[in-house]
Amino acid sequence: MTTWFDTARFGMFIHWGHSSQQGIELSWPMVGGNAALPAGDRSVAEYQASAATFNPANWDPAALARTAKSLGMQYAVFTTKHHDGYAMFHTRTSKFGVESSPYSRDIVREYVDTFRAEGLRIGLYFSLIDWSHPDYPAFRDEDRPYRFGRNNPPSEEQWARFIADMFEQVRELLTNYGTIDVIWFDGGWERGADMWKSKELEAMIRGLQPEILINDRLPTVGDFETPEQFVPPQAPARTWETCMTLNESWAYNPEDHAWKSPRQLVHTLCEVAGRGGNLLLNVGPMGDGSLMPEQRSILGAMQRWLAANQDAIVGTVPALEAWQFYGPSTRRGNVTYLHLLMRPYETVTVRGVPIKKVRAVRVHGSGQELAYTTRCSIADNWFNPDPKGEVTIQVPEDVVDPFATVLELEMAE
Repeated sequence: MTTWFDTARFGMFIHWGHSSQQGIELSWPMVGGNAALPAGDRSVAEYQASAATFNPANWDPAALARTAKSLGMQYAVFTTKHHDGYAMFHTRTSKFGVESSPYSRDIVREYVDTFRAEGLRIGLYFSLIDWSHPDYPAFRDEDRPYRFGRNNPPSEEQWARFIADMFEQVRELLTNYGTIDVIWFDGGWERGADMWKSKELEAMIRGLQPEILINDRLPTVGDFETPEQFVPPQAPARTWETCMTLNESWAYNPEDHAWKSPRQLVHTLCEVAGRGGNLLLNVGPMGDGSLMPEQRSILGAMQRWLAANQDAIVGTVPALEAWQFYGPSTRRGNVTYLHLLMRPYETVTVRGVPIKKVRAVRVHGSGQELAYTTRCSIADNWFNPDPKGEVTIQVPEDVVDPFATVLELEMAE
């Protein structure tokens, strides 16, 4: 069954929590860091201390929703609770969350309402892990450094209490905010499917939200795959989405200056779309709720390119094979979009297409028509009414976009 997600192509991930006031990664600093992240390092008490002062005066979810909309994003995923256990929503299960902060308002509700108002689909990130819950059991300084595959085993009574709270939080998220389009789990590596009660949790989720999509990080469950921080060399066999940061950090980290360029991210988006996937591009608000100037600059530069080219990304399907065209390609109806990620040498060639059905070649966005020639075998040209061959397109220097040039190859129906 196909869904909106199969051709969404572009979404916004939002990693944010009370620790953003400290300019550090979410959760990982309290457990001694993670070799894969520039996470920082704090004792558990130092890390969680900023929960008492969380008051993001410059949080403007409506402005962030407009930014996502302007980029052609179709959906967003917000961190409702990360591994540290801090709830960015109002919950009956715990006082450790935004409801008990100076801000006090339900941030998840503000996110849902404003993004939905812009026509974006709503996704909620939820970590199965809770390193603050006494029955998980909570992570302590003496448990540092964190080791994958090693965690403190709870008693049966503890685990029953924790699972009850975890199920209740998921139930709250899926009943208090209207239609939720995606639930994006994380943290499943710490326990097995039986302990998480994956099948029971899935049944509850689908009972509450029949049309919801579930990612693949709840063990043995999932509607789509989630490779992280890279574009798979070959498309996964089923629906997929890659999540990626603007630098190397998920949350606000002023020490991380390894910013990806707008051109690099545009190329990534073209490649992901050409392989039939979605790009979930992350932003990490600062402690006050606003975005860093660097993040705003990158997104603004991407927006200028997407204003002219998002039709070649959003709502498309993969088009040509790698041997047919040296670059990503997408298709909508009878138009194939050729994404030129390297500057062409006067011409580009498309192979293995029905050359007598070519109607026109244009620069996407401007509509400027380009000259082209066709070629096939002599025998096919003489005897085959619908031969397949190659189309060679003239690409003048003045139409080359500094980020990525997109051409339209229009075929007869």
